[in-house]
Formats: sequence, structure tokens, C-alpha cells
Amino acid sequence: MMQYLKADRFYFVDGVKEGGYLPLNDGVFGTWQSQAPSDGEILDYSGKQIAPGLVDTHIHGFAGWDVMDASADGIHAMSEGLLSTGVTSFLPTTLTSSFEQLEKVSAVLADVADEVKGAKIQGIYFEGPYFTEEYKGAQNPAYMFDPSLEEFDKWQKAAGGRIKKIALAPERQGVEEFVSTVTKQGVTVALGHSNATYEQAKKAVEAGASVWVHAYNGMRGLTHREPGMVGAVYNIPDTYAELITDGHHVSSVASEILMREKGCDHVALITDCMRAGGQPDGDYMLGEFPVIVENGTARLKDSGSLAGSILQLKDGLKNVVDWGIATPEEAIKMASYVPAKSVGIDHVCGQLTEGYAADFIVLDKDLALVATYLDGQKVFESAL
Repeated sequence: MMQYLKADRFYFVDGVKEGGYLPLNDGVFGTWQSQAPSDGEILDYSGKQIAPGLVDTHIHGFAGWDVMDASADGIHAMSEGLLSTGVTSFLPTTLTSSFEQLEKVSAVLADVADEVKGAKIQGIYFEGPYFTEEYKGAQNPAYMFDPSLEEFDKWQKAAGGRIKKIALAPERQGVEEFVSTVTKQGVTVALGHSNATYEQAKKAVEAGASVWVHAYNGMRGLTHREPGMVGAVYNIPDTYAELITDGHHVSSVASEILMREKGCDHVALITDCMRAGGQPDGDYMLGEFPVIVENGTARLKDSGSLAGSILQLKDGLKNVVDWGIATPEEAIKMASYVPAKSVGIDHVCGQLTEGYAADFIVLDKDLALVATYLDGQKVFESAL
């Protein structure tokens, strides 16, 4: 039997529709209509809002697990746990590590990608290992080298072709040839953990790179004589900036400036969440490094540097609205459609469009998560 979602507001890619009904037909969206249907079951969310399921394109862990654990059980737990954060599609994200470990992780992800029952794995994101030590962040410089197509091809083979995105530093040797080659294979190249000049960054974009890894974090800042990586983020058009909006990684003012310079249609909200997401404070590991989680942050024990986040994407979305720097419509788009578009998966997720899988979230008037649906089925309900 056909079902119809009834709600006060629907967030579509091309604008907001007030009231009305959105058909769900065998787990797929139909076309929104203003009139009440004559038959079928009504899912009544009067007083609530419907948005696309959120898309996290940069996330290392959740629910006590890390992608680098290379554990099928861990990936399943992450996928199911993410439903409570409003995320229905994600790119499990690796860290800089040895060739062998990254190959092993790729193979595990390839095995479980189509089996997960929670948030859908829409590809893999290799964050590294082709970075530079000056802005290593919580990544191990012992494994940082110049890019190798031969190496990447082996990882991609182990991953069954699922690597959708790879991050590197523009100042590494051989970047332009590497970027040009993998982008032709349909892989999105992101730039970050880098001390690159503006010109070096620009050359990488001209070769095909199109995303900036967690804008501001792990990159050379802007000065008036050398605009650096941050200057490149602001000034190079048709590129997407990842942004962590937990209030710790980037101030609300810097976030606002970024949105103004790029436009909200080119800012992708991410979490960069590590294994402590959804878990109590305490001691954790990020890759090979001990981390302490307290006061809303994850920091390396030895240096106090931020080590990923414990942000949930539903909260990152709400934060930019609460800070007064984005409308609900802009925030929802930055957490769903824009990240999907930034890595070329907007044809399968990130919107309430007819023919798409009915992956969506129900929000209250204050944008708090009420429920998460996958393929038209309720898979999470908040205790609110």
C-alpha cells in the first residue's frame, strides 16, 4: 500500500515546500503533492519537518569503533550507530597508515559495504597518506610519502573500486599527474594537511582536485603576502570546502566568513568523528595515538592537538543555525546534498527527489532529530 508523509515542511534541493504530502512507494520517494491523497496510509508528522538523510563524507569512527580497526563488526556497528545522528549515507574514512594496513582496511570495507543494515556506505575516503609533516594533525608522519599511482591502484583493487575520494598535500612530488589520473577514474581529490602555497594549491585544482579537507584545520593560513591554503579555499571557484562545525575546530565567525566566500552551496558539513562519537568521555585511540575525550573535544594526549571530533552531524547542522550564520534550509543542504555532490554521489542520496531511496529524517521545529528512515522504514526514533 502506498504511504504518504504528511508534515509542516519539506526540504527539497530546489527549495522548501510548506505542508503537503510526499508519497513513499516501495521504499522510494514519489512526487510531492499539496492535496491530501484519496487512499493509502498517512504517516502523520504534523508540526514536524522532513529533510533528506544526512551524508557524512569524512568520518573515521563512531560507537567505539574506528575504520582503521579493519573489523567487519566495527563497520556494522558504525553504520547502525550513525542512524541516531541522522546520517543515512557515509564514506568510511581511513587515516595515514602503512600500505599493508590500508590494503587490509580496503578489503574489509569492500566485503561489508553492501551488507550493512544502517547508514549506507557510498564509497571509501582515503584521508592520506600523501600529506606533509608540518600540518600532520593527528596523523603519523612515518607513513607520509609522495603519491604513487601504483600503490593507489592496489588499494583501489582491494577496495573493489570503492575508493571515491583521496586527500593529499599539493606540495608533494608528482601531485599533478596523480590528481589528473585518478580524477579521470572518477575519484574525487581533496587537498589538506598541507603547507602549500596558494600557487601550489591552484596547480592541484587545475589538475582536477576539487575539495578542501576540513577548511582551516591542518593547512597553511592566509597572510597578506602569501594567501596560502586558506586563501585558495576562499578564492578558487567551483571547489568544495569541508567544514567541522563543533565550535571547537573553527569559530562561528570563521565559519561564517567561509560560507560567505564559498557560498553555502560549496560548503560540506562533515564531522571528522573518531571512535569516541556517541561514547562516554575517557581514554581512546585514534589510529596509533592515545587520545583523551573531555569537554566536547578529542585531543592527542601528548600535544593537546585536536584529534578528530566527537561531533554528530545532526548537531553540526543545528549549530550553524543556532549561531545565526545559516538558515535551516542552507544548513540542511550543507549536511546532505552538498557533501553528496562534492564526491559525486548526489545521484543516489542527499535529496527528497522522486525515484531516490526514501532515506530521510524527521526534525522538530528547533531542528532536533525525531526519527530516521531508511528505504521508507523507520530505523531510529529519538527518546525526546
